[in-house]
Amino acid sequence: MIRTELCQLLGIKYPIFQGGMAWVATGELAAAVSKAGALGIIGAGNAPPEIVRKEIKKVKDSTDNPFGVNVYYMSPYVDEIISLIIEEKVPVITTGGGNPGKHINALKSAGIKVFPVVASVALAKRLERLGVDGLIAEGMECGGHIGDIATMPLVPQIVRAVNVPVIAAGGIATGEGFAAALALGAVGIQMGTRFICASECTVHKNYKEAIIKAKDRDTVVTGFSGHYVRVLKNRLARQFKELEERGASTEEFEALGAGGLRKAVVDGDIEYGSVMAGQIAALVDDVKPAKEIIEEIVAEAEEVIIKISRYLD
Repeated sequence: MIRTELCQLLGIKYPIFQGGMAWVATGELAAAVSKAGALGIIGAGNAPPEIVRKEIKKVKDSTDNPFGVNVYYMSPYVDEIISLIIEEKVPVITTGGGNPGKHINALKSAGIKVFPVVASVALAKRLERLGVDGLIAEGMECGGHIGDIATMPLVPQIVRAVNVPVIAAGGIATGEGFAAALALGAVGIQMGTRFICASECTVHKNYKEAIIKAKDRDTVVTGFSGHYVRVLKNRLARQFKELEERGASTEEFEALGAGGLRKAVVDGDIEYGSVMAGQIAALVDDVKPAKEIIEEIVAEAEEVIIKISRYLD
């Protein structure tokens, strides 16, 4: 059994976070992951408070195990979502798309653990000073919004720079990746793309099939400065590339991308929808229950750790 300080800190069996993906990480998926002993996370995205409340209720109705909500700091509802999380006594919050500093004291006073996603050492240090409980170091291999440093160099740099627990994310979907993350100094992992292909994930079957069919070079980075997104190659991605080549305006990029994720997740449009997925998609080859995904990855990681220990003289 792999147990780290993260398990004791959060009261979870396995040191695994499920990524808080907007439109994807619903209450159904978060509940299944939490019931299996990892940390399920609801993706609030740009959803209004009443929608997020319904997703929280789904988890609470399904399990008493810890769970979290991911808050997107570019959402127009950030302050309301934070108030809701405090009111609902959500055990854990992860954050992205901005600095959660102004809310940290209120969250911690309510007993909520705070784990921001970071893509640089500078931001990691700044957030540690503000009192976060841990950090999710996410490399550019991940799906969706990305930074510009890969997981392998990013994680150990952040581990060495801070004194709070660090979770590795980006390009992890197997036991080998889990073991590698621990070797880099992380105390746990976060997976997004792998959990899209969980049975309990409510995304359209076309989205799941696109991930399963993906090959090693089938993701591409689209967008504009400061707003880069990793997706599977399709017609929408080609349109984004055309905008880049002619130096299109921010407004043109935003207009093209508007509603793209919903098209993929809900409508199953994998040609003109934004099919966000990490480079690890090429190693995802089936759909199975979240519990099986978690237990399989943990067992694989244990085997890897035992195997490489043979190299010790």
